[in-house]
Amino acid sequence: MSLFNPYVLLGIVLTVLGSFGAGYYSGEQNEYERQQIEIAALNAKARETEQRMGEVAQTYAQTLRKANNVAKAKEDKLRTDIASGERKLFIPVKAPECSVPATADPPAAFGNTETRAELDSGIAQSLVDLTSRGDQAIRSLNACIDQYNQMRSFK
Repeated sequence: MSLFNPYVLLGIVLTVLGSFGAGYYSGEQNEYERQQIEIAALNAKARETEQRMGEVAQTYAQTLRKANNVAKAKEDKLRTDIASGERKLFIPVKAPECSVPATADPPAAFGNTETRAELDSGIAQSLVDLTSRGDQAIRSLNACIDQYNQMRSFK
């Protein structure tokens, strides 16, 4: 048998191509397995991070709920005090211009000389409602910002 026999050359070419094909297939399988292991590790890490983020979100939600409950109790007390007349809300007003000439001796001022007007209880209740909604929005925003900054640190 000669090396230049076409069947021998065909056998050598097929053997070389077969070994390359087997190596390629084996390498592809090894890479697939390596990728699956890496994906599983990344999924486990993502689940752990997600669980920690859930715990942080739950903690901030509880903190916000407690702060809202305390604020609601204070608001209810203020509303009750305004309704009963125990507490009154006043606003400063501009004193009217008086055409009476001032005397040489101004009267001695005792106490508070600021000119004020008492708010109607319905207006006072509306003002309390407005400020309480604003305070609640601010508390929610601050909790959201704190939670966001905490979550950013997980990466």
